[in-house]
Amino acid sequence: MSNNNLKNATVAAVLTAVIVTPVFGLQLIRQGARTSMESNWSLVALAAAAVFVFQLLRPWIAIPFQKLKTGLPTLSAAPAKTHKPLMFLLLAIAVIWPFFAGRSSVDIATLVLIYVMLGLGLNIVVGFAGLLDLGFVGFYAVGAYTYALLYHWGGWSFWEALPFAGAMSALFGFVLGFPVLRLRGDYLAIVTLGFGEIIRLLLINLNTVTGGPDGISGIPKPTFFGLEMTRRASTEGDQTFHDFFGLTFQNQDLVIYLYMMALLLALATLFVSTRLIRMPVGRAWEALREDEIACRSLGLNPTRIKLSAFTLGAMFAGFGGAFFAARQGMVNPESFTFIESALILAIVVLGGMGSQVGVILAAILLTVLPELAREFAEYRMLMFGLVMVLMMMWRPQGLLPMKRPHVELSK
Repeated sequence: MSNNNLKNATVAAVLTAVIVTPVFGLQLIRQGARTSMESNWSLVALAAAAVFVFQLLRPWIAIPFQKLKTGLPTLSAAPAKTHKPLMFLLLAIAVIWPFFAGRSSVDIATLVLIYVMLGLGLNIVVGFAGLLDLGFVGFYAVGAYTYALLYHWGGWSFWEALPFAGAMSALFGFVLGFPVLRLRGDYLAIVTLGFGEIIRLLLINLNTVTGGPDGISGIPKPTFFGLEMTRRASTEGDQTFHDFFGLTFQNQDLVIYLYMMALLLALATLFVSTRLIRMPVGRAWEALREDEIACRSLGLNPTRIKLSAFTLGAMFAGFGGAFFAARQGMVNPESFTFIESALILAIVVLGGMGSQVGVILAAILLTVLPELAREFAEYRMLMFGLVMVLMMMWRPQGLLPMKRPHVELSK
């Protein structure tokens, strides 16, 4: 045990005590008109001691985790052709599973599929084109409010509004692309973060159009070829899905139908993005990510490449937003805060930037695990940050990183 380890452990324990004291060590207790402060130094001491021991034993603790850097496999950017039987098996399980699962499980799976769509969309911008976007939730909000407003003011159905939601989000992505054409790194992240906040503030302040902080409610669920998945039709004389097929209405059917729709949209997103990255535009995104100067020297136009990445990524976010509005039945600005952008970006980083299978796996983990540990909901963001720090330390390339094509020259 070296003196350097002892010094680092002591400094880390002191900093932990300083940070933990205002949060857990001191508590304000209000009794009627009187307010008093109570201290809980045992919790502070416990946290400092835990950090001290961890830092002191860190060289030995890190030994098993060294295998994590090389133990997990690397995958190609898109699913390989040799994996087709496994993919079809997983797809069959995904289709059959909701008919035997509980309602809450299917509902959580639907939420997972929404984040899969968002993660795959952001993966185009961040993973393939290398453009750090912290305002991706803005496109998500545009898609959700496009459907909500088209229904509220024009009476449009979900299937009529879905392509317009994607087109409107793509338009916003195209417009955002122009101010950030000359920006990189931190500057690009700041501008996109501001864009996401501008969208949210506009939704709050345009009271007469968007409903302000209250949002828009009463948004109908998607229909099945015009047949509503409800107990009674909203319009007298119309038939519901169950009346048309002579079935008995069950609440579970609507949940399964929404899950199937989410699965269909997620598969469409995966298929389109997979085809795109194998096309010249996908190669151009990767060239831009690796070296913009070399990209220019090859005769590629970085302006068009960046605009295409922002536009296509935003389009998938718009589709996800429209489905989110239909699933929730209402939208309000509080559903599209910066935390959502951070979560979507974390899905891309955790899964492995550029790895579509990794993004799917990360979306499942980051959505399902918090639902399984609801008793720790108060510390959700704390645990979330801790997991990300540990991943950056021991597996910075992500859970299933992308295997970049390379050629080895024989000696």
